[in-house]
Amino acid sequence: MYPDSRCSLEHENAFQLLVATVLSAQCTDARVNLVTPELFARFPTPAALADALQEELEEIIRTTGFFRSKTKSLLGLSAALEDRFDGRVPSSVEELTSLPGVGRKTANVVLGVAYGIAEGVVVDTHVKRIAYRLGLTRQTDPEMVEQDLIALLPEKERVVFTHRMIDHGRAICVARKPRCAECDLHDICPSSLV
Repeated sequence: MYPDSRCSLEHENAFQLLVATVLSAQCTDARVNLVTPELFARFPTPAALADALQEELEEIIRTTGFFRSKTKSLLGLSAALEDRFDGRVPSSVEELTSLPGVGRKTANVVLGVAYGIAEGVVVDTHVKRIAYRLGLTRQTDPEMVEQDLIALLPEKERVVFTHRMIDHGRAICVARKPRCAECDLHDICPSSLV
């Protein structure tokens, strides 16, 4: 299933991926990808973004939703990258989650996609829903779901598992009216409607 799955956030480096992932909260990746070309053209580095005017940044990212909160996070994390990490995106969960607006999900995206480090599992709305429907977890808290999935998945499979489950959640195992009859997993899925 989904052999070509990959991160759908368009980026050229770890900094762009970090910014795009922060913007993706409560927003589609497609919407984020409409905003980031202008954002990265105007603010290509942490230093440039840290020096951005709040109003200018808010205007660029407005359509991603929660733009005031995201603006605060982006300005804060960019300044922290400059002040504490010499303008580089760190490569550990602890350091990444010390940045404003960065939680485990964002840290795991950056580590897995930008650095090839599968320390954890990205638990977004799709992964959480599918893991629950498949009986891989009974947890509802994303961090607890992540721990259950870590226990089940070999480290080398974690990044691709995430991308495949996201694609599956978008295409077949949707939140409302899942298309169980079209699903390759319906024979083993305890939630199957088939």
